Amino acid sequence: MNEITSSGPNTDASADFAGKVQLDSFSYDDHIVRLFALATLVWGLVATIAGLIVAVLLVAPQLSFSEYISFGRLRPVHTNAAIFAFAGNAIFAAVYYSTQRLCKARMWSDMLSKLHFWGWQLIIVAAAITLPLGITQSKEYAELEWPIDIAIAIVWLGFFGVNFLMTLINRRERHMYVALWFYIATIVTVAILHVFNNLVVPSSMIKSVPIYAGVQDAMMQWWYGHNAVAFFLTTPFLGLMYYFLPKAAERPVFSYKLSIIHFWSLVFIYIWAGPHHLHYTSIAAWASSLGMVFSLMLWMPSWGGMINGLLTLRGAWHKVAADPVLKFFVVGITFYGMSTFEGPMLSIKSVNALSHYTDWTIAHVHAGALGWNGFMTFGMLYWLLPRIFQTKLWSTKLASWHFWIGTLGILMYIIPIYVAGLTQGLMWRAFTPEGNLAYPDFVETVNAIVPMWWTRVGGGALYIAGLAMMAFNYFMTWKSRPGVYDEPVIQAAPLSKTYNNDPAVPKSRLEGAAVLDLAHKVDVWQQARWHRVWERLPVRFTVFVTIAVVVASAFELVPTFLIRSNVPTIASVKPYTPLELAGRDIYVAEGCYNCHSQQIRPLFAETERYGEYSKPGESIYDRPFQWGSRRIGPDLAREGGKQSHLWHFEHFREPSAMVKGSVMPGYPHLMTRTLNFKSIQARIKAANLLGAPYDRELTEAAEMAREQAKQLVQELVEQGGPATVRDAYGEEVKLEESHVIALIAYIQRIGTDLYATADSEGEEAEAEEKPRLTPEQEQAIDRHRALLGPDAMAAADASRGRKIFNESCGKCHELFGAGGQVGPSLTESKRNSLDFLLLNSVAPSLEVPAAYRTEVLMTLDGDLLTGIVSEEDEERLVLKTADEPRLEILIEDIEERRTSELSLMPTGQLDELSPKDLADLMKYLQSREQVELPKE
Repeated sequence: MNEITSSGPNTDASADFAGKVQLDSFSYDDHIVRLFALATLVWGLVATIAGLIVAVLLVAPQLSFSEYISFGRLRPVHTNAAIFAFAGNAIFAAVYYSTQRLCKARMWSDMLSKLHFWGWQLIIVAAAITLPLGITQSKEYAELEWPIDIAIAIVWLGFFGVNFLMTLINRRERHMYVALWFYIATIVTVAILHVFNNLVVPSSMIKSVPIYAGVQDAMMQWWYGHNAVAFFLTTPFLGLMYYFLPKAAERPVFSYKLSIIHFWSLVFIYIWAGPHHLHYTSIAAWASSLGMVFSLMLWMPSWGGMINGLLTLRGAWHKVAADPVLKFFVVGITFYGMSTFEGPMLSIKSVNALSHYTDWTIAHVHAGALGWNGFMTFGMLYWLLPRIFQTKLWSTKLASWHFWIGTLGILMYIIPIYVAGLTQGLMWRAFTPEGNLAYPDFVETVNAIVPMWWTRVGGGALYIAGLAMMAFNYFMTWKSRPGVYDEPVIQAAPLSKTYNNDPAVPKSRLEGAAVLDLAHKVDVWQQARWHRVWERLPVRFTVFVTIAVVVASAFELVPTFLIRSNVPTIASVKPYTPLELAGRDIYVAEGCYNCHSQQIRPLFAETERYGEYSKPGESIYDRPFQWGSRRIGPDLAREGGKQSHLWHFEHFREPSAMVKGSVMPGYPHLMTRTLNFKSIQARIKAANLLGAPYDRELTEAAEMAREQAKQLVQELVEQGGPATVRDAYGEEVKLEESHVIALIAYIQRIGTDLYATADSEGEEAEAEEKPRLTPEQEQAIDRHRALLGPDAMAAADASRGRKIFNESCGKCHELFGAGGQVGPSLTESKRNSLDFLLLNSVAPSLEVPAAYRTEVLMTLDGDLLTGIVSEEDEERLVLKTADEPRLEILIEDIEERRTSELSLMPTGQLDELSPKDLADLMKYLQSREQVELPKE
């Protein structure tokens, strides 16, 4: 039986032998390794096949034949299966095999090993059942609900953690080898991350409310999300590398000292880097910058690990050509180096401004997951199979074929997705020479990358084909196993209770040099005798790792919770109504967060496309936050009120009918699935417990939800929609009781609070203060509406309407990327509603959003300027007018300034149009896509 020893002689064992100490006899538990190896292979196939299905559903949404088989519901199944099922079981197989041999001890408890294995598989099955059912927290890599989270904590800490630590304590090898350091860091840090990120208030057996909201929830989630990658997909695989690569190469690790630097740098620095996932969002700028700085610092220690791995092959590179195990390891470590260079690069704010929300991130993640985690796992399994099955690998040639096909699959996957990501980022920020968005319709940017998505499907299929080859190789190797496994009995001396053989304190190598005393101390310290002492003290080692992780986390997170200026409050932001809260839960259950963000960054291209950038105080009642991490569809942070209820209803029923080229699947089940009004009460109480200021809602949530649902359906009917629909069995379903009306209520609320007014003294006072139309304005609206009957609109010419728009409206308003930027963009407005268009044309000053109120300035030179302030700092402001889109004025040159409640848009413009021109203009304003100008 091959053994790997620690990096120094076992002086304890020498003393024991000299004293003729009784040797302990034991055998290793390879049965548990075989179980986890099999689970790794099975869940690897499940995870990759799920990924292939999700990739196909993205480009062919019509294949979503069931509400449970959709991109939004299945993507978390794929990610959880890949991380926790495939990679997780691979970690456990590596830990159980290597720990026993590094410690010269059987695992402390066979029972805990079995409980760990079966408990973990049950957790995975629970995830595979609950996620397609829409039972989710919607937090990336932490979607599972609270009962499963508790099970994870018990299995991870109570079974796995205790068994591992007790094995270390009862080991027969004095010093802990480097792989064990990484296992310790993994167990400790994942436990801390999991527990603190999943603190919730349960509202039912399948639903909970996070104790964090908005900015704090985002910080906690990406503290967890980034470090889940660090301490679940990086540190344990580095431990795997440090054990299995030297074994396969039959070479010692290149540098002991480099492994020390590599380990402690990663443990301390990695934990700070999470905020780089939130650049330009509503978190505090200092937190974002701190995340970037520490991410950049990560590059060197990460590459220290890569270099240590690759240089371990010195003198053994000739073996790589013939040994598929080493091929997998070399390419896996290379992908680790690529990913850990790209990660810090993507954390740079200017790069992140382009890459964030795009498929570039998807390519980056899959390069690491498929190349680093996948190939390291495959190399480990191919090395393990002959040893755990005590026979030869059935086919080395088939393993080599797996390597080449898998490598080709990775490249065929990530290259087109890198191209897709760059394409998205550049199209989103592209402007015409006139200063308009080059691609104002978001769907244009989606259709441009669909071919790359199809290519990715081919790459994924190749990767699965390689995994299928491994499964066949695994099965044939298993078939050739002996009838009864040989269980060699190992003998080793137990560790003595006392130990006096620590290396002597080294002398400074700078003796005689003209240096400060501090330099001598540093030289002694860097010789790392102290670390050699720690390596024989597992409890102390674990405590120091815990301190490093906790201290770094506290410095990053605590200020976000304690310093109020990090999350300024907004008086007009109120909690969701009961119906809106129920709709939000439906939004989460359907997985809408997988495709849509709700966070507009303060970048010019984004504010032009979506509207005012998102503020920290807007999301104080968002539990969990919904900022998202990818935009397959447009951002929804300002979606509320842009479209009519009818538009949303039809969009949910058949998205491609409303947006040509959309890859969003239909959600017809939302129309017939009835809402459980009684369950809303518990949700309201949980939110109230966490600070949402509810009153009447605490006792009448169901009644209030029904009232709002009836009102929304009434408005839907007025817009031409139905009040009832029929289900698959022909039964009539009232829309006021359906899921779709709750979801519409939530969508129509998103982002509107910023422009709302703070509460007045009671509803009556608020009603009195609300602006009203004058009799003249009401008459004008009625007069214009009479001219826009069905016959007039049917005969209207949208092409002529575009010409009229350019002449009368285009100086100030943008539509389909053409026009001015003075007033609000009309592309995403409620322009399909004729009432909306007439109201805002006849009475533009009725309700003016704060961002578009008119500023009246008197300069020291006596000039009177009127316009909209688009930018302002301590020294200057920028005014937008119909004639001057960007007029810079120094603050010191302004003598007087006041804000008007009136709109800059003049009244009476529609009166100047003939009935034909009016109908043509309205026809164009209601168009779903750009039309050609009329030929002269």
